[in-house]
Amino acid sequence: MNELLIVDKQLTPEEKPSIKREMEIIEDDSFNYDGYQVVRGEFFSHLYEPCITFNNFKVYMNTACIKKLPETDYVQILVNQEKKKLAVRPCSEESKDSFRWCSATAKRTPKQVTCRVFYGKITELMGWNPSYRYKLVGKLIQSNGQLLFIFDLTAPEIFTRTSKDGEKARTSRKPVYPSEWEHQFGVPVEEHQKSLQIDIFDGYALFGMNDKSTKNNMESEDMTHE
Repeated sequence: MNELLIVDKQLTPEEKPSIKREMEIIEDDSFNYDGYQVVRGEFFSHLYEPCITFNNFKVYMNTACIKKLPETDYVQILVNQEKKKLAVRPCSEESKDSFRWCSATAKRTPKQVTCRVFYGKITELMGWNPSYRYKLVGKLIQSNGQLLFIFDLTAPEIFTRTSKDGEKARTSRKPVYPSEWEHQFGVPVEEHQKSLQIDIFDGYALFGMNDKSTKNNMESEDMTHE
């Protein structure tokens, strides 16, 4: 078995052919990304990926989000109705429309935030069924020197909820996806590269959650297994 070499210095022209032989790299300048689609992250397990969930008139981010911003206790939510994008950005407690996204304990577990008006506006904007659970996978990016999470509202995992006569409604553990995803793996490479380009002040509206007088439930890491 060939040994994989890790190179931490600039190679000379003489060294490059030798390294390629060791790693069995095939030179192919004819390759391009035409026709390729970047496979959607939603199709993979994303226990450690940033996620936001809308469920039962509540919204919450998962532990992965909180761990990526260990010094952040308060955030704001911004929505771009035209681009169907949602941003979550860190802020101070004193910032207008801020809300606590985690528990006030050393462990800092995710916190569900009741938001009936915001929940209703999002479900109306996206044509979602308010009785279902919607989970979005996002990315932590830096824009204009500021860290924030970006979520694509058009790419949810949908957990349907059904009920039988006399029984409590049950949420499916198996997600369904938008019908237009059926015959595709993802989006073209060029479109994918543009998908996270964002100006956080271009078309985004700040939503106030104002849950400070509401008692909110807190759950452990895997709040999706209801």
